[in-house]
Amino acid sequence: MKRTLIALALVALAANGWPAARLAAQDSKTARGTVTALGADSVTLKVGDHEMKFSVDGKTNVEAIGAGTKTRAAQAAGAPGPKLSDVVKVGQPVSVNYTEAGGSMHASRIRAISSLPAEPGAVAGAGGTKTTSGTVKSVAATSMTISGSSGSGATFTQTFTIDGTTKVIGKGAGTASAAAGGKTVVTDLVSTGDHVSVTYHAAGNALHAAEIRVTTKAGPSK
Repeated sequence: MKRTLIALALVALAANGWPAARLAAQDSKTARGTVTALGADSVTLKVGDHEMKFSVDGKTNVEAIGAGTKTRAAQAAGAPGPKLSDVVKVGQPVSVNYTEAGGSMHASRIRAISSLPAEPGAVAGAGGTKTTSGTVKSVAATSMTISGSSGSGATFTQTFTIDGTTKVIGKGAGTASAAAGGKTVVTDLVSTGDHVSVTYHAAGNALHAAEIRVTTKAGPSK
């Protein structure tokens, strides 16, 4: 069966395809992940350990096996086209070309793929641990959130749980720990804006930080 390229309407797929050349916007980025949710005007992917939500509209193209057949069947029934959920399914791996504007991400193309590449932004280590890096968005005594780039222009946000077993490494960390009698908390050593490398593992539905390495401290606020 061949793949068919069709265009999405806000609620349904449009009858006519859109040329692939219209997808070649210079600011287009790509994300690859598994579909976790579908709405009338949105699709959500799990990309690595985080989710990315994209808006869809009449300019969004969908490339999937059987899309053309479903479009013709919908038109025969008097509908402008099949719903997005008729063509793309939750749990399906896809590649999304998208652009960012006004804080939201718009999908210009959704393409079904057979499998996902290695998890972006993370490197596998011993004992099932993984390592990722990014900029600290927020940090508290028991959690930390970072953001960064996962390749191909895609961005990510990850939140990690922190406890007494979490090791923090960075310039001045040893001195601060000694001064506090070994009873420092992560907020004494890690600040918003710091660039960090995090070694972590999955603990149920959460990500537990085994080690936080501060690679670059944030500059002084103005």
